[in-house]
Amino acid sequence: MSIKEVTGFLVKLALAEDVGPGDITTRALVGKDRRAGGEVRVKENGVVCGLAIAAEVFRHLDRRVRFVPKVKDGAPVKKGKVIAVVSGPARTILTGERTALNFLQHLSGIATLTRKYVARVKGQGSRILDTRKTIPGLRMLEKYAVGCGGGTNHRLGLHDAILIKDNHIKLAGGIGQAIARVKGSSLPAGRQGSRDKKIEVEAKTLAQVKQAVALKADRILLDNMTLKTLRRAVKLCKKARIKTEASGGVNLANVRAIARTGVDYISIGALTHSAPALDISLKIV
Repeated sequence: MSIKEVTGFLVKLALAEDVGPGDITTRALVGKDRRAGGEVRVKENGVVCGLAIAAEVFRHLDRRVRFVPKVKDGAPVKKGKVIAVVSGPARTILTGERTALNFLQHLSGIATLTRKYVARVKGQGSRILDTRKTIPGLRMLEKYAVGCGGGTNHRLGLHDAILIKDNHIKLAGGIGQAIARVKGSSLPAGRQGSRDKKIEVEAKTLAQVKQAVALKADRILLDNMTLKTLRRAVKLCKKARIKTEASGGVNLANVRAIARTGVDYISIGALTHSAPALDISLKIV
């Protein structure tokens, strides 16, 4: 599915959940012919993301509503900034308000947190990656938000990249056996063969790193290593011209130190599973 298709599906689902058979409070208080205008304003510093999704919420409810962004997704904004204005039937604005803000706040929160991590590693050469630790159904939008924050998307799902993790290694009988099986396997007809895809393998120890290097993995995921071990692992991989990715226990306090080890990528699940929502409001004016 394209991001446009995903957005349309999620908006319909969210409105069905929130509105149900109708907004009974608004129907009781606001006349059907009443028109209104409102401002969407951020209440804290951050990075905006999700304006098109918010617009789609109102469009889906009533095409007469005009939702006009005043900034672009990915824009840094200060507290108090008006990021969009909305006008049209008052009932529609009130009915769509919460759903539109839920998307905006969540995605802007991810973009904001990602921008903080990207800023911390600036000048070190490491790229910030997201993971598959996303809310089911929202992955495409959440990864879009990571991009708006300056981060880089890892694989979208299990179908588009090979990543041999610890449980795969255990079931295969070791790193050597796991890599050999992947290199010798093929994907279902109509898909690109696995031997044509880059192979990334997880390593928790230097011994595993040495194995992966010897077996010519394309990328090695260095999981939960101390800075000292990480530096040694990166050195081994650079000699073999193998890309490295650090993961596990990464936070804003230690991410720069991790970047200084020379890793190419730093993957952070918290970008999507723990980003606090950005505080945004819609007020009738």
